[in-house]
Amino acid sequence: MSGPLTGYRIIEIAGIGPGPFAAMLLADMGAEVIRVERVGAVRGAAEARPHWDVMLRGRRNVALDLKQPDGVETLLSLVDSADALIEGFRPGVTERLGIGPDDCSARNPKLVYGRMTGWGQEGPYASSAGHDINYISLAGALAHFGRAGEAPVPPLNMVGDFGGGGMFLAYGVVCALLEAQRSGKGQVVDAAMVDGSAILMTMFWSFSQIGMFDEQARGTNLLDTGAHFYDVYECADGGYISIGSIEPQFYAELMRLTGLDGDDDFAAQMDQSRWPELKERLTALFATKTRDEWCELMEHTDVCFAPVLTMSDAAQHPHNVARATFVDVDGTMQPAPAPRFSRSAPRLDQRPAHAGEHTRAVLADWGVAEERIDALLDSGAIAQA
Repeated sequence: MSGPLTGYRIIEIAGIGPGPFAAMLLADMGAEVIRVERVGAVRGAAEARPHWDVMLRGRRNVALDLKQPDGVETLLSLVDSADALIEGFRPGVTERLGIGPDDCSARNPKLVYGRMTGWGQEGPYASSAGHDINYISLAGALAHFGRAGEAPVPPLNMVGDFGGGGMFLAYGVVCALLEAQRSGKGQVVDAAMVDGSAILMTMFWSFSQIGMFDEQARGTNLLDTGAHFYDVYECADGGYISIGSIEPQFYAELMRLTGLDGDDDFAAQMDQSRWPELKERLTALFATKTRDEWCELMEHTDVCFAPVLTMSDAAQHPHNVARATFVDVDGTMQPAPAPRFSRSAPRLDQRPAHAGEHTRAVLADWGVAEERIDALLDSGAIAQA
């Protein structure tokens, strides 16, 4: 392994969405992350082909039966030498399994215990089911995605699950690991998607205080497709381009390259009452050329411009190719680890694993005796693919 977190050992209790994403981020940075799956997820011998889910990259996979005392004890034996554990169950579930924060800290007082939920560990919604769309709704984020006169549009599940969830869990775990180095004590990290999504809206709370963001008028503000100079436009070939010419000097460049620099209608850039009319004119203008023609005209200028690309297109764009933003690992294209480091550069050297693929190897590496592993396999407390 390589990366700035090399040397840290982290246990990931298998879940979906933000938990695996946080584990991937930590593994990408060099931490030794072990994913603990249910024995029921094991499907025989591990397939030669890597698992389809690239979010599982970078870590080995162990299968334990946490409903058996021997399975619980096996996990706690891993906790003995771990730096952190992350889980994504509803509040109280790990406590009932016997692997809650108190159980784990009794074995390892320096352990950081990361908890990923939608609503948080307490509060009226804490025990209810939910998904990204619900968490960003309650956080005051979803209401502000969408165009004027239309319903809110969920931004995939990037804001709640990944931006407000997995990233904040990974950030919280790293913060707690740094603190544990000073104090010698672990602690619980309560990462809630509703909290993370709320803090992502900080700038708009600021803007609303000075009249720059009207929360009652979706799609009419500076950054929510209200402005004619900050939006997506369709081109003659059905492709799309993005324009973000906010600052006066960038707006002037937009006017110059579109041939509108002498048009008095566009002179008052920040006259919000004119934005709908000016957007109609730009819509008609951008529809006169193909996306490639606009790229030829506007790329590498200060318009604040980029073509709107699909994932596949993005992987082939010259800028992303030059930076190796996307990498091919075992025939699977995927985003490269980010951010980048000048010395301890991360690298991808563990393909996505199948459930239980590394059970025996991991337990041996983490100090479990071979005869004990054999006994656990025989009892069904663990499983090997």
